[in-house]
Amino acid sequence: MGRKRGNGEGSISRRKGGGWMAQYAVHTAERRKRRTLYGRTRAEVAAKLAKALSSREDGLVFDAGTMTVGEYLERWLRDSVAGNVRPRTLSNYRLQARRHIIPAFGGIKLKALTPAHVQGLYRQKLDSGLSPASVRYVHAVLHRALKQALRWGLVPRNVTEAVDIPKLVREEVRALSPEEARAFLETARGDRYEGMYVVAVTAGLRRGEVLGLKWTDVDLESAKLRVARQLQRMRDGSGLKFTSPKGGKGRTVSLPPRAVEALRAHRVRQAQEKLKAGSLYKDGNLVFATQVGTPPEPSNVDRRSFKPLLEKAGLPNVRFHDLRHTCATLLLSEGVNPKFVQELLGHADVGLTLNTYSHYLPSMGDQTAAAMEGALG
Repeated sequence: MGRKRGNGEGSISRRKGGGWMAQYAVHTAERRKRRTLYGRTRAEVAAKLAKALSSREDGLVFDAGTMTVGEYLERWLRDSVAGNVRPRTLSNYRLQARRHIIPAFGGIKLKALTPAHVQGLYRQKLDSGLSPASVRYVHAVLHRALKQALRWGLVPRNVTEAVDIPKLVREEVRALSPEEARAFLETARGDRYEGMYVVAVTAGLRRGEVLGLKWTDVDLESAKLRVARQLQRMRDGSGLKFTSPKGGKGRTVSLPPRAVEALRAHRVRQAQEKLKAGSLYKDGNLVFATQVGTPPEPSNVDRRSFKPLLEKAGLPNVRFHDLRHTCATLLLSEGVNPKFVQELLGHADVGLTLNTYSHYLPSMGDQTAAAMEGALG
């Protein structure tokens, strides 16, 4: 006869057809379930049961039930990601899941997902023209999601650990030369967004950081501004939002006289626009706003102002972000300490600055040779 154990400890009994069986309960992603183990002898089944109960106590259940990959990703985004990352990051995670991952194997059961499924997705995306960097981002999202599934005890392993991800090909930085930068700023003189371009080139702010500036962040008397937020369009369709700066913290930037002058002129122009708009002006205290005070659509700034100015100046079709690169390369080529450039740009560490702009640093061969000669006399 079988011997019953205490509640939750499982039970062992002899099978009618021969052999032994053990039953115990686990809590899965769906509900409480009963599991059954089989063996030829009572001792064999008892050992299996003891191991299973130990795993259960450690949270190692590994039972996602009938939950699909798509269902799990939506649950992960809702329960684990939302509220723990910046809105832009959540928006990007949702985009990667719904554009790339769920269409590929969203209907597959989570517990049936294999490395081959994942590797096939990456190959398909590369063959369709998606860049290696973009595929690596898809991988990063899926890897993080399955890491949480492992912590929750839904799967026995993270299958993304067993796949090869595309090698990252670092694109060469595109920056305007000193002559091109001067030509661009000269062409932008008198433009409604002239001050924006001067700040971007001379202070190295990202586009979202420039558009997120408020007049309370700017002190023209001390020639400083505080990067406290950025304006970004959410890729999941939820619109424009102000978010914390990249890296989660702000920074204070010193402005050269040219930038201070441009911002003073811009403030006068903006005051005139307020008078003209009257009650229609929605004053959010933004430094760079539309003619009625609302946050500018970043793509409209590019299409209606930035790109036409490049074309008018006869310059390469660079991105707005390349003005930031231009700031860095101009400073480094003038011998400014990379640590100062790192702090200006808000990079997490100087290594990122050096890796990004190393080929713009002046050749140090002659300097080191001269220094050694001086040290030894």
